[in-house]
Amino acid sequence: MIDTASQVASKAGSGSNRPVWRDAIAPYERPSWGRGLLDLATSIVPYVALSVLMYASLHEVTYWATFALAIPTAGFLLRTFIVFHDCTHGSFLPSRRANLWVGRLSGLLVFQPFANWRHTHAVHHGTAGDLDRRGTGDVPTLTFDEYVASPWRKRLGYRLFRNPLVMFGLGPLWSLMFGPRLWSRSMRPRQRRSVVITDLVLAVLLGAIWWLVGWQEWLLVQMPSAILAGTAGVWLFYVQHQFEDVYWESGESWGYADAALRGSSYLKLPQPLQFFTGNIGLHHVHHLSAKVPNYNLQRAHDENPIFRDVPVLTARDGAVAVRLKVIDPDAGRLLTWSEVRARRAAVPAASPAAP
Repeated sequence: MIDTASQVASKAGSGSNRPVWRDAIAPYERPSWGRGLLDLATSIVPYVALSVLMYASLHEVTYWATFALAIPTAGFLLRTFIVFHDCTHGSFLPSRRANLWVGRLSGLLVFQPFANWRHTHAVHHGTAGDLDRRGTGDVPTLTFDEYVASPWRKRLGYRLFRNPLVMFGLGPLWSLMFGPRLWSRSMRPRQRRSVVITDLVLAVLLGAIWWLVGWQEWLLVQMPSAILAGTAGVWLFYVQHQFEDVYWESGESWGYADAALRGSSYLKLPQPLQFFTGNIGLHHVHHLSAKVPNYNLQRAHDENPIFRDVPVLTARDGAVAVRLKVIDPDAGRLLTWSEVRARRAAVPAASPAAP
């Protein structure tokens, strides 16, 4: 009898040197040149082609035509980000060198420094769902007790950050354009070099584009598609680990397989949207093994009973999940602001009277 997700997760820390799910997932971890090149032909190539067409349409047609083209362009930019993402895991192509260079070049298109993003994202994979190791590569999330105990300035900042207008309005600009341009002393030397070199190369490329077509034209063409793709990307990243009964544990209670199978959602999208999002909605498979390339995620899910009882979300569920704000570790769920207010109001009433 083949185990389901809950059984696999419970056995993951049973003392065996090799997790029980390893053999089930291993056949899907083999990247393919054919599928990888097809992904490039259906992501980077149409993104660049549509961007060129948008520049041409600025003067040959009307800006409304240019803006209309921004919608499919954003879809292919999002798909390009998935190529970049797989390259950071070394899972997109069979060659390590090919993953490195495709990742670096696609990183320029999505404004991301390859080595720095690879490091922070690897930390995210190793700490997702761990209450003791939050804060790197994830969406900042406080527990109920942490939120209540915070000074009012911190609570206000947290509420502003979790506001959908900020998270999905300013968030894409920060995560795509501005945040990746910065470095700090706490970074490893390779991370700092990655940020600095990427910034220099982008400065040269953007300077050349502005010289050829003008900085205003660049803004009119690139920003709409970047903002649309960024907003979709931030939302995807949010709902992959921010749903009502998402897994959160601390210390020895935390488990890698549990975090993957119970703390990562299966976001079921209509086929066109699944195409443009590069199958990343099958996030439970990806977090169980980041070595599975995006083009094998659906097959891995469909052919393995270990994924039978993972958390499943629809696009509507993902929209509703935006209301969730803080963690209740005891109940094993996320709370809305109205639930936080009700719980805070109930605390004094539940306290015993002073003798």
